[in-house]
Amino acid sequence: MRAVASTGNITYWRAVSAGLCANMVGVGLARFAYTPLIPALIAAHWFSPSAAGYLGAANLAGYVVGALLARPIALRAGATPGLRAMMAVAAAAFIACAFPLSFGWFFLWRFVSGVSGGVLMALAAPAVLPHVPPSQRGLAGGAIFTGVGMGIAASGTLVPPLVHAGLPAAWLGLGVLALVLTAASWCGWPRELERMARSGAPTPRHCVLVALYVEYGLNAVGLVPHMLFLVDFVARGLGHGLASGARYWVLFGVGAMLGPLANGRLADHIGFASAFRLALIIQVGCVALLAVSAEPWSLALSSFVIGAMVPGVVPLVLGRTHELIPDDPAQQLKAWGLCTVAFALGQVAAAYGFSFIFAQMDGGYRLLYALGATAFGLALIIDLAAATHATKRHPAMSG
Repeated sequence: MRAVASTGNITYWRAVSAGLCANMVGVGLARFAYTPLIPALIAAHWFSPSAAGYLGAANLAGYVVGALLARPIALRAGATPGLRAMMAVAAAAFIACAFPLSFGWFFLWRFVSGVSGGVLMALAAPAVLPHVPPSQRGLAGGAIFTGVGMGIAASGTLVPPLVHAGLPAAWLGLGVLALVLTAASWCGWPRELERMARSGAPTPRHCVLVALYVEYGLNAVGLVPHMLFLVDFVARGLGHGLASGARYWVLFGVGAMLGPLANGRLADHIGFASAFRLALIIQVGCVALLAVSAEPWSLALSSFVIGAMVPGVVPLVLGRTHELIPDDPAQQLKAWGLCTVAFALGQVAAAYGFSFIFAQMDGGYRLLYALGATAFGLALIIDLAAATHATKRHPAMSG
């Protein structure tokens, strides 16, 4: 299918804005707005602490399914109709959660919202970037993933005042915001998308690429303590209250807005492989920090930096797949899809595992952060080992 040529910056930046809105709705709001709601859900006796944790994990389970369904949806229905539909589904899930019918009801809609997020993350950037001039794709990709951080910051800002009006009002308010973003992006998607020919060529540097899938999954594991428990750790674990927890969540969101662009620029200077390794080192330190310290500066630093890394690592891994598979768009798209699935699997496994630990230990926040830091460290070791192995087999290859 022939791609429609963009005529001027306005055309493709409208598409970039649509991609930003998709990530804001599907990930920034549909997943991360739940985190600052957890203390209120528990305080209002809608759910127990352990049940609230499992509901958070339901969204991540749905994300796995969405990542797997994204490519079939694009092939059968078209990427643009699929993107529009999934944004509408995410908005509907918020509205459905305003009615506390049962745990099963909530589990269903949190799962459905996760499915929408997985599809939107897997399809939005690939749908938009082919219509952006190559010289602008780094900046455009960073802008698209900035939508995650904008959703996090919006949720941290809006949830506390909405909760004062009641939990139903909070869910409805988030649903209205998602509907507004869906409407705003509706006409911004490209009319036609490039359909790349299937490539039967073997994937270069297979060992390093497989290692990248594992590393990205471990990276997801390491992020889960912050994504699910940061606000609850501050609000209930430290006894500082929801307002204080929400402030750190806003800081987390501010970092998430800056991370993709900053990491992308860094990768332009030192390469995607080196930038990803540096990101792993930084994440080890900033997650481990909360296992040993709860000082305000520790909470602020860890919240901001890990917030930056949540979407900031995404363009690094996307760029790394392109480094490993040059000049083969079909294989690049397939590799990115597998990366998305690996990340989703890492998240859901950690979410359920950490929720179980959380329930058994009646908290155990510091252990969760220690386990998260360990996952980042293991990912770094695997990356260095895979690169060393590849260099020994092919001395001409480096990085």
